[in-house]
Amino acid sequence: MSENKPVVVYGASGYTGRLVCEYLREFHVPFIAAGRDKARVQEVIDKIPGIETVEHDVVEVSHEVGPLTDLFSGASVVCNIVGPFIKLGPAVVEASLAAGCHYLDTTGEQDWALAAQSQWGSQFAEKGLLLSPGVAQMYTTGEIAANVCLETPGVDTLDILVLWKGFPTQASTQTIFTILKADWYYLEQNQYQKWNPESKFEVVIPGQHETGLALPWGGTCHPVWFKNDPRVATCKAIGGVFDRTVMEGVVATVKMVEEQIKTLPADQQEDALGKIASSVQAGMPPRENPRVNTSLDSVYASGPLGRVHCVIHGNSNYKQTGLLQAYAAYSLLQQSPRRAGFASACQAFGHRELLGVLRSFGLVMEPVVTAGG
Repeated sequence: MSENKPVVVYGASGYTGRLVCEYLREFHVPFIAAGRDKARVQEVIDKIPGIETVEHDVVEVSHEVGPLTDLFSGASVVCNIVGPFIKLGPAVVEASLAAGCHYLDTTGEQDWALAAQSQWGSQFAEKGLLLSPGVAQMYTTGEIAANVCLETPGVDTLDILVLWKGFPTQASTQTIFTILKADWYYLEQNQYQKWNPESKFEVVIPGQHETGLALPWGGTCHPVWFKNDPRVATCKAIGGVFDRTVMEGVVATVKMVEEQIKTLPADQQEDALGKIASSVQAGMPPRENPRVNTSLDSVYASGPLGRVHCVIHGNSNYKQTGLLQAYAAYSLLQQSPRRAGFASACQAFGHRELLGVLRSFGLVMEPVVTAGG
């Protein structure tokens, strides 16, 4: 069905899906904007400035493997923006594999990344296809900073901090509450270790005198990506938002989930968390303002013979996500990924290449790298 439109953006009616479409337009990549409600998708797409300058279709599709496979057939890349991914991702991955498409998504769910790797990684690799969950600012920009640090010989331990300022979208909020049900892991000597879900950290924020409050944030995708990387033995990642009041609310929510919701039957847990998430963010947040919506990715790398610190200051984290998705699709249309099967954005496209793209669109500064930590 998608012979003339090589990229399918599934979930195009949401905040992030629109941004992916906006950047595909800037790369002159024809695409299909798909979702479960055509009228809603059309309304969003019609608001994109200059949308008439790129070939595109708007399609309604049911969330089932068969119809999704029919839609993806003939395309090359699927950008999946429909979460929570642990619940809704399997059908899209199965359809992408059946249709012979590369798969990208924006997940913030470590358990989904682990599931995708174990269930479909080898099948995608056998077909020379990319399976890349988590191509998004929340993790990819920090991964770029980590890889900049790993350019320094003698480091094998990554201490990652990701912070941003802004309003979570409805989909992001659903993801945040979904990961509260899962176990979270960090990497120590190339083995997964389970976080205490009530862990919290006072952090020194580079570039300001105030300290911040950060959490394991579901474990993040970083430990998954760096597992079995010969350069890395240990990887811990924490994150959150700059606003301490908001983070204190998240800490209280995590505690409440541990004490009141995780004691419920599994099916009731999901319903209870969904209601809480909807009460927190039920609508579309304001469009990002780069003077307000800033991001920070800080990585300390250490080892027996090396110390280095890399900080990437940026803005508009959802725009960063939209750009990373669009560039990844644009790249895949022209050349094979550096690694097929399950791979992160940096493993598939190169961290310096991704950094250059973010910088060329004015979304991040040149990294600040300090030798000796």
